[in-house]
Amino acid sequence: MKKVIHYYIAAALLVSVASCKKSYLAENPPSSYTPASVSDSLGFEASLVGLYNHVSTILTYSNYQGWPSVWQVGTDVANATANQQGIEIPYYNYAQLTPTDIAAGYIWGKEYVLINLANTIITGIENPSFTAMTTAGKNAVNAEARFFRAYAYNTLATLFGKVPIITKPVTGPKTDFVRASLDSVNTLIANDLTFAVANLPDIESVKSNSKGKMYGRASKFMAMQLLAEVYLRMNKNDLAEQQAQAIISSGKFSLIKARYGIKTGLPGDYYSDMFQYGNQRRVQGNTEAIWVLEQENPATVVGGNTDNAQQRRVWGAAYYNISGMVICDSLGGRSIARLRLSNWVLYGLYAAGDIRNSQYNIRRKYYYNDPANANYGKQVPYTGPDTLYKICPSTTKWGQFDPNDVFGYAMIKDFPLMRLGETYLLLAEAQFKQGKTQLAADNINVLRARAFGSLYPATGQVSASDITMDFILDERARELVGEENRRMTLMRTGTLVDRATRLNANDAQHPTTGISSFNLLLPIPLSEIQLNKDAVLEQNPGYQ
Repeated sequence: MKKVIHYYIAAALLVSVASCKKSYLAENPPSSYTPASVSDSLGFEASLVGLYNHVSTILTYSNYQGWPSVWQVGTDVANATANQQGIEIPYYNYAQLTPTDIAAGYIWGKEYVLINLANTIITGIENPSFTAMTTAGKNAVNAEARFFRAYAYNTLATLFGKVPIITKPVTGPKTDFVRASLDSVNTLIANDLTFAVANLPDIESVKSNSKGKMYGRASKFMAMQLLAEVYLRMNKNDLAEQQAQAIISSGKFSLIKARYGIKTGLPGDYYSDMFQYGNQRRVQGNTEAIWVLEQENPATVVGGNTDNAQQRRVWGAAYYNISGMVICDSLGGRSIARLRLSNWVLYGLYAAGDIRNSQYNIRRKYYYNDPANANYGKQVPYTGPDTLYKICPSTTKWGQFDPNDVFGYAMIKDFPLMRLGETYLLLAEAQFKQGKTQLAADNINVLRARAFGSLYPATGQVSASDITMDFILDERARELVGEENRRMTLMRTGTLVDRATRLNANDAQHPTTGISSFNLLLPIPLSEIQLNKDAVLEQNPGYQ
């Protein structure tokens, strides 16, 4: 929001200066990409694509390379390493989490920019004077924009609680924002998503490219998945159950249970196949995909990637720093291990035989791969403190090798934002919270049957008596580690303090410390409070 306000202030100053100059300085562009130019279907289409582009900038942010760590370290699943980058420090050493925090300020600003972009589209498409599209066409545009507005507000509500509501484009300086009640924010989100469910296309009818192949534009199932999560946060568990169940019962999605795609001739398993670049999209055979934010190599597709995504570098081990190890495709390219999986994940989470803990999904052993080294082919020993990041066990979900970028600064890989595996977990959570523990167990067992394969049900099956909120969160970690925003999940469920303290306070290098109950919300950025001179923008309790 601050950046938006500053932009308009700067624009106003520029106009005042230009008014004193000669008329030849006046601009009269023959075309424009500004919101004012949205007057036909092509303009709205371009604006909608811009929403995906903006979300991509959040996920691929690289100015602070520890950005992905912010959402994982200091929870129950991950710790920072000696190779941390800095922005993540307040998220495991919570005593340093203050209103001047860089990460909190960045996500606040980015989500409000997304809201403003969506509001521009919504206001334009709802203008009664705009008659260049059919009612159905306008509703589809409106629904797509409302999905993203709800997506942004849900992120803000989860992270900050009460936040200002803005439903019209900000077109000039505004310094009197106030925080709306959480009920009001939740109502706006639910209304937007209900409209989106009713007016977004089916998964088979989403827009396609010139070759007739579907790509990752919004479908009603994306809105349904998000609405299920929102209803859980609102404690409207029966409504959450309806949304998740409708996705599963639609018959449009199915769990991956067999090898498929580009690496079926190489060692691997059906779970790891989902995360291979070239396998991630629905059109590429991923029947589990509900929302995949697609990325392309900018060397071949102009604008195919918005920044230099750091997920591979953050999540993978820095194995090439060990003498006798070289960067290679089979080890997922070059990573630098800005975080590592917690001891709880590595040693306490998975049962024997769980495919999600196979060598193809969590790499625990490394072998010298430089033929010129005397130890070629032998296992690299776990000795010395450097193993905490150089060959730390790590998820393979973000592995990706580009022979044109062996150094591996950028990662060109799709982002799996919603898939059917999580739908089952949302459904089980909704059922557990209503006391339907047997139904919750049945749905978790669908995932566990996939995870344990031929060993199931003798190994892996759970019963109604096993189902607790902790068990569901454990299962989310087993299924979604490396994918989900773990911090947001634990903040949404109110379990961050307990699980971070109980499961991740014993790390040898960077344990979780200083966490308090008020850390269930992030601080409102101090810069927003200070710029908001004509009203009080209240700080969250506990932050000075």
